[in-house]
Amino acid sequence: METSEKPPNLSAEIFEALLEIGREVASTSSEEQLVAALASGIKKLFPDRNFCIRICDVKSQLLTSLYAEGPLKEDSKESLVIGRTSAERARLRLDKIQSEQVKIIDEVNLPFIFEGSRAAISAPLVTSGKLLGLINVEYPAGIPKNLGSDEKVLVLLNNQVAVAVRNIKSIEELRFVRTYLEELLEHANALILVLDQHRKVVVFNKQLAALTGFKKEEVVGQDVAMLIPEHQRERLKDVMTEALRGEAVSNFESYLITHGKGQIQVSFSTSTVFTAQGNVEGVIAIGQDLTTLRSLEMRMVHAGKLAAFGELAASIVHEISGPMTTVVAYTDALLDRLSGQPHTLPSDEEKLKNILKSTDRIMKFTQNLMSYARPAGEKSEPLQIQDALELSLSLCSHLLEQHRVEVFVDFETPGSILGVKSNLVQVFVNLITNACHAMPEGGHLKLSVRQVGPWFEVEVTDRGSGIVPEHLPKIFEPFFTTKAEGDGTGLGLSIVQGIVENHGGDIRVRSAANAGTTFTLRLPSPVFNSAQ
Repeated sequence: METSEKPPNLSAEIFEALLEIGREVASTSSEEQLVAALASGIKKLFPDRNFCIRICDVKSQLLTSLYAEGPLKEDSKESLVIGRTSAERARLRLDKIQSEQVKIIDEVNLPFIFEGSRAAISAPLVTSGKLLGLINVEYPAGIPKNLGSDEKVLVLLNNQVAVAVRNIKSIEELRFVRTYLEELLEHANALILVLDQHRKVVVFNKQLAALTGFKKEEVVGQDVAMLIPEHQRERLKDVMTEALRGEAVSNFESYLITHGKGQIQVSFSTSTVFTAQGNVEGVIAIGQDLTTLRSLEMRMVHAGKLAAFGELAASIVHEISGPMTTVVAYTDALLDRLSGQPHTLPSDEEKLKNILKSTDRIMKFTQNLMSYARPAGEKSEPLQIQDALELSLSLCSHLLEQHRVEVFVDFETPGSILGVKSNLVQVFVNLITNACHAMPEGGHLKLSVRQVGPWFEVEVTDRGSGIVPEHLPKIFEPFFTTKAEGDGTGLGLSIVQGIVENHGGDIRVRSAANAGTTFTLRLPSPVFNSAQ
């Protein structure tokens, strides 16, 4: 604050110098600039004197700046020693002093802080009773002194400087808080979007940029509608209207457009941003990506279906096995009785054999169900994946020949695993059969084995009709099939998945309509795992 009237007994030259220093100090924007401007002013007001400017933190009184002209004593840098009369004149509240480094003593006992001083004056920087720093001016030998008038000038200077220091401290504190908040928003593990009253994007944090593929500079300052699909924009207007009325909106689900023109499902909760005067300034929305969550939910639903089907399969097997065992036993007995009898018709014997074949099919079906429902009773043993694949190919040779399918094999790595060979053969036979059905006019089938880290990956790739996108999420569901009624039960891939998972692995599929299909099975390598 500038002195508007010249105090009595103060020369016009000194008064003008004080006004000029006040203007220079007030125009600074950082503590470093303020100390430099103040040092330049003190040199003009007190030529040839030694002086020290110390600025401290308001709360802790720890030094934040120190500037000295002269041979400063090493032990005088940190300790702020203030005369009692000076403290009272500046209205320093002693109850605000929080540091042992600040000492209030009588003026007659004030120590010199420079080497070779023979006189000294000092004045604290104080606003609202709080200590902001201390200025010391000392007179070396040979320098004339006028302590009374010099002290008045220093006190007037401090009155102006203290206000400037307080303002700089407030600005730097606000700058720190703002920077801290900006960093917090930028690197928060959440989607954070801040809009102004006109729906312009103010904050677009790192998580949002990574999710959508848009750079911050592409979005900030733009209407948020650029991120929202057209069919969602009306709902966005409603949410903005509510938020600008001060009403919080929770779990608002929407879609965000990605840089590649795709869409990502998200959920936001909004809060209104107010100015210091209580006016609405904008809206902050904090959200999360629902893509992973929805995927997990679908997997949980699918797992529930599989678990339910597993229980159903066990019940079906139990109900079927008993009667089928009886049918097989009686049919075998009838065949033994009729075999070799002179009056036995060949057609009767053939009918009994057909009954056995049919019951055998039913029993195999129930065994498949049990393979899906729970791990096979057979004990796992070391086996070569290639052996299981080659056996599967021999079992499907008639089908491959019938559909004119040419087979290519690429066994890059010998795949030795622990497993049940008959079950894995069942898996590969099912996948080979499906591939043949996808290529009714003939084509190519590729089987490959390679090791990737702790896994052996088996790929079964055909160049058939492929699977349309809407069917891909459902193909492992029990009873799902695209075949005509009577041509399939829809259990094949469900059973395949169950067997693979019982071996500690997983199965994935890549496909597109008319572009072929690749099933990738991952089976754990016992050698790799034991080495770990």
